[in-house]
Amino acid sequence: MIMFIIVVYDVEEKRVNKVLKTCRKYLTWVQNSVLEGELEESSVRKLQIEIENIIEADTDSVLFYQFRTKKYFSREIIGLEKGNEKQFF
Repeated sequence: MIMFIIVVYDVEEKRVNKVLKTCRKYLTWVQNSVLEGELEESSVRKLQIEIENIIEADTDSVLFYQFRTKKYFSREIIGLEKGNEKQFF
C-alpha cells in the first residue's frame, strides 16, 4: 500500500547531513529538517531502519507522520517556499 509520509527530524549537527541524505533517497525535501512524499510500506520500513542506524536514540528525534491517503491532506505555505527545486533553475 502506498502511503503519504512526512518526516521531521531534530538530530545532533554532526548527523544532520547523513539523515538528510538518507531521507532524500526516498522523499522530497520541503523545509529545514522536513521531508515528504509517497512511499510503499516496505520503503517506509527501509527508511526507518536506515535512520535508526544513523541516529543516537538518547539524543536525536525523528518523527514519521503516515497518512493512508492524500485525500484529506493539504499544505499551505506562508512566506518563502523552501525546498522548491524550481527556485534553482
